[in-house]
Amino acid sequence: MQDKQIYFLSDAHLGATVLKNNREREQRLVDFLEEIRPTCAALYLLGDMFDFWFEYKRVIPKGHTRFLGELCRFTDGGIPVHFFTGNHDTWAFSYLHGECGVTLHFENEWITICHKRFLIGHGDGLNPGDKAYTRLRRAFHNRFLQRVFRLLHPDAGIKLANAWSSHSRLQRGDGVQATAYRGDEEEAIVLFCKNILQRQHVDYFVFGHRHFPSDVALSPSSRYINTGDWITHFSYATFDGSEMTLHQAR
Repeated sequence: MQDKQIYFLSDAHLGATVLKNNREREQRLVDFLEEIRPTCAALYLLGDMFDFWFEYKRVIPKGHTRFLGELCRFTDGGIPVHFFTGNHDTWAFSYLHGECGVTLHFENEWITICHKRFLIGHGDGLNPGDKAYTRLRRAFHNRFLQRVFRLLHPDAGIKLANAWSSHSRLQRGDGVQATAYRGDEEEAIVLFCKNILQRQHVDYFVFGHRHFPSDVALSPSSRYINTGDWITHFSYATFDGSEMTLHQAR
């Protein structure tokens, strides 16, 4: 890749009402993106970059202007930006692609980069035993329910969504931070990866969602990388054409 790297990050939850430092975190993220732009071959955003995102016909949620502008600088400069929707920004439709030039992904994607095989996604919904979340995720992806939500005035719809997001975190009792790594036999994403490896080879599984940066050897030739978050860890991963590496932003 001629001295350039591919960057992966996730879970900034910009605009989260339970956080009081959204502007500072957004600026730190933008400063980081500006710093890496000269050495970036491609940027992969693995979901929940926004705490809530919904595109009405002529309205998008208030805020995030600096971040959206930085994405445009990347794509205007010919740097591909891949945006994987997470469970908090599921309702991305045409705006991010049409206005910011990013490539949207709504499901996990198989991608080959420099002869390495990747499976990339946000990381939610991978536990088939979590029936309640599976039903909820299916509802969020339902086109009819999305059209119904769009009938709400944006002030009411966004207020309702922010209340839901805050409530779900308060129910967890941990604010925004996920629990620490639970171990290879308890992590739903790890179990998902191991199941895939029984059928086919994958060099790198790269996910977000857990808010906890992880680099787990699944076999001598396969690894699971979790990019962590931009709330407490400010972590990201890079691929230089041969190896994946986890980092923490300065």
